[in-house]
Amino acid sequence: MKKPRYLRLADMLSNAIQDGKLAPGTKLPTHRAFAEQAGVALATATSAYRELEKRGLIIGEAGRGTFVRDLGLPPTLGVQQTATDDLIDLIFNMPGDASDAEMLRTGLRRLASSGDLEAMLRYQPHGGRAHERRIIAESLCSTLGLIDPQCLLVTSGGQHGLATIALGLFRSGEAIATDTITYPGFKSVSVLKDIDLIPVEGKHGVMNPDELERQCQARKLRAIYLMPTVHSPLGTVMDVETRLRLVEIARKRDLLIIEDAAYAFLETSPPPSLMSLAPERTFYVGGFSKSIGTGLRLGYVIAPKLHIDRLLEVIRATTWNAPALISGLVTGWIEDGTLTKSEDARRRDGAERQQICQSVLGGSAVLGHRNAGFAWLPLEKGVRADPIVTRLKERGISATGAQPFATTVAVPQALRLAFGGIPKDELLQVFHIVREVVEEASTSIKF
Repeated sequence: MKKPRYLRLADMLSNAIQDGKLAPGTKLPTHRAFAEQAGVALATATSAYRELEKRGLIIGEAGRGTFVRDLGLPPTLGVQQTATDDLIDLIFNMPGDASDAEMLRTGLRRLASSGDLEAMLRYQPHGGRAHERRIIAESLCSTLGLIDPQCLLVTSGGQHGLATIALGLFRSGEAIATDTITYPGFKSVSVLKDIDLIPVEGKHGVMNPDELERQCQARKLRAIYLMPTVHSPLGTVMDVETRLRLVEIARKRDLLIIEDAAYAFLETSPPPSLMSLAPERTFYVGGFSKSIGTGLRLGYVIAPKLHIDRLLEVIRATTWNAPALISGLVTGWIEDGTLTKSEDARRRDGAERQQICQSVLGGSAVLGHRNAGFAWLPLEKGVRADPIVTRLKERGISATGAQPFATTVAVPQALRLAFGGIPKDELLQVFHIVREVVEEASTSIKF
């Protein structure tokens, strides 16, 4: 049976895109112009473009036109497609908003009209330009207190900040205490430097100080790695009493503290940071990928002055300096209030998504911060995550178990669900599919 004309046109354009004849970013003719070129009705041309959008090959931008997508990126913030499957991605948390592209255009126009553009083409100070370090430091004062800009180093994202600390301060074989479930990026950093991660028991991502004390008695520890304000992936916020007790142990045992604040902005009333409680030994790592855009790799490390020179050496050896274009964009957004608006929008969006998640999966004791676009779903005893992940893939959903997050030999059976970039009108159905698959797995072990 002969294909409809619109599908033949879509295939023709698809082949040109896949072959590279139409490069990413190429602006396509308007629907009417394409109809005239192809000698078809306007409705046929519109149907062809709509088919290409469904395939994730083109994207329409209101007021600007239709463009060829970069095929190395997901077709939307939350959906990844290949030639053989269409998977809704619950693995990577990619929060976003329809207005983000316009925010970027506005920021780029502001930079383009600014004074010394030529300076951005030159090598920058390793720790970031002085005025930008000051801007970032001042923006954090409301939650962290007064910060010396000389103790704040600009990095190429929070992950680079963690790597800078690991490479600069630790030797192979040294041990760092962590939660039993922790951020996979720090696990990667520890492997890079052959650092031993020592799991310390706690509850829902809140480390038990008594267990930390026992680990200190059992072996020599050099530091603690913690996410006290909005733990990733569990979403919990550590209470003040636990923070004070952990700081007490760190001082007693002369431990450094690495405080990862990637998602801390989601909590509107945070307890005192570990850095403010123990500034002499705490390394505070933050960034802007979660609050602005995952593709804008800009972060910072706030460190005791004693260690700044060593960290600067690592930045010099790894990236030399963070890209001036990105740091200029972000600090401009800090000054004009765009960052504050973006953080507010991320919190509102995360709260709506979390409510949908809890409404469908909450009966399963799902864990998640009230403003976060991710959650942790523990499985019933006897239920394994791997078959569920496989079954979800068959149902068109890509998810992950606890393995990437676990620091213990025995991996807990759970699912980590990241839903920050999935269109909200699809979320309800996605969560219902997850619940169905989990319930099927739970039922099968009872018979």
